[in-house]
Order: sequence, then C-alpha cells, then structure tokens
Amino acid sequence: MADVPASPGGGSHESGGEQSPRSNVREQDRYLPIANISRIMKKGLPANGKIAKDAKEIVQECVSEFISFITSEASDKCQREKRKTINGDDLLWAMATLGFEDFIDPLKTYLMRYREVI
Repeated sequence: MADVPASPGGGSHESGGEQSPRSNVREQDRYLPIANISRIMKKGLPANGKIAKDAKEIVQECVSEFISFITSEASDKCQREKRKTINGDDLLWAMATLGFEDFIDPLKTYLMRYREVI
C-alpha cells in the first residue's frame, strides 16, 4: 500500500504532525511549504489571478516528490563513492541519469553563477 498523506502540507500542528507508518518523517516535513509553492505559482499569473487550494497542494506534492527523486539518486551516487555530502554536480548528474537532460544547461548556468557569488 502506498504511503499517501490525506492532505499534503496540511499536517496537524497540535501533536507535531502525523507520522508515516513506514518512517519517522512528519507529514509537513515531507513537502516544501505551501506558502513558498503558492508564491512561485503566482509569479506566472496576472495580478488578479487565483489558484485553487487543491492545485497548490498537488503542485506541492509533485515538486516535493521530484526533489526527493533527484536527491535519492544523487545520494546513492555519493554512497557508492563513499562521500557524505551531496553537491550541485551530483544533482545535475542525477537529473541527467534520470532523463531530465532538458534542465541541465540552465541549472549548470545557475550553479556557475551561484558559485561565483559565494
């Protein structure tokens, strides 16, 4: 049976959130904050545009799953190489390995500029 939360990002704050039966990760810790998702989604809309709550929640779930998918592949690579830290190059490698080549060039450019700033 798949571990699917009843309401993405809407975990209970009274008891610290629901626990998954397969892990000790709280529901709200599995997803990016809904406010951040909403802010990013609104950037692509006209000022008077609205986004339904369920649309925000499904994007929140999908984006969080995508990040987890890429990170897991990068983590496996680091474990094979006996490294403990995942870096930007590992994430780019994972994306290429998993078939997301279209994202690689813009992200390489972003990573290069980011490294110049820090």
